[in-house]
Amino acid sequence: MNENSKIYIAGHNGLVGSAIWKNLLSKGYTNLVGRSHSELDLMDGVTVKRFFDEEKPDYVILAAAYVGGIVANNTFRADFIYRNLQIQNNVIGESYRHRVQKLLFLGSSCIYPKEAPQPIREEDLLTSPLEYTNEPYAIAKIAGLKMCESFNIQYGTNYIAVMPTNLYGPNDNFDLEKSHVLPALIRKMHLAKCMKENNWSGIQKDLRRRSLDGIDGQSTMDDFVFTLNKIGIFSNHLELWGTGKPMREFLWSEDLADACVFIMENVNFSDLRGNKEDIRNCHINIGTGKEVSIKELAFLTADIVGYTGKIKFNPSKPDGTMRKLTDVSKLESLGWKYKVELEVGIRRMYHWYLSDQEENA
Repeated sequence: MNENSKIYIAGHNGLVGSAIWKNLLSKGYTNLVGRSHSELDLMDGVTVKRFFDEEKPDYVILAAAYVGGIVANNTFRADFIYRNLQIQNNVIGESYRHRVQKLLFLGSSCIYPKEAPQPIREEDLLTSPLEYTNEPYAIAKIAGLKMCESFNIQYGTNYIAVMPTNLYGPNDNFDLEKSHVLPALIRKMHLAKCMKENNWSGIQKDLRRRSLDGIDGQSTMDDFVFTLNKIGIFSNHLELWGTGKPMREFLWSEDLADACVFIMENVNFSDLRGNKEDIRNCHINIGTGKEVSIKELAFLTADIVGYTGKIKFNPSKPDGTMRKLTDVSKLESLGWKYKVELEVGIRRMYHWYLSDQEENA
């Protein structure tokens, strides 16, 4: 890529896409193309074709996806497989028809088997059953990975699939039904802090920015209490799903963006396939190679947010996969390693969350 290359970032307003956009600008790339969902529905094949016909991008970064946490994945199973397959098929298909020079497809570490050996290597893909709660989403992402791999083998394209671990950072989704564990934990902890301190104006400000279960900043105090209790937030304690025992790996979104741009600039499919006749598992894990328990994460987040109430875990709720630590040796051997440690990242994210509330007050 050079600074004048036309680069289309699908999902440029999201957690990952916005970080990639920012990273590209910082490195001198000026010909960036992005469209919001209202401007371009990636599930509409006719609209996507028209966009590619008009824009003719040289490079494509596919960061758009329908995503969520354990509750959303298990509840909206049809949506997660159908929507993601549609988006992938349309963008990858049009990239091939328009002879895009290089494409980067972003998947997720949830593609790996539930009982995969730890840390999880790229070679562990499809070796045993997936975790049930996110199986539809994982299958969609595996399909996207295999589509890239198959186009490369059959047509000689240069499509690279990367599988990030759990992400967090600016522009994250804090919807408590649909968000991932860390943004949900930060918001719950913030609301629990406000409730313990009888800071109703703080709760009102939060709900004015992001409504919750139908209530917003204009609702009554009784509405606030009822809804917060329903999601496990009480005056003297915070209840979280599961046992707290699952281990998770977290990556700062701007570190992921830096890895993605590094791969776009320096890594090609030919570097990943080697001389193997049986070409598979050419995707790349992106993570830190470090893990923390959900319980440890909760207490770390409480300390950063300043929540001093009790934290309880509800073992009747699902834990999900017990461990999902990625082996990042392939990416490190290619020349990239993460920079932001978890505690630093959570502090940055909470600061961003508070600043975002003030800007939108």
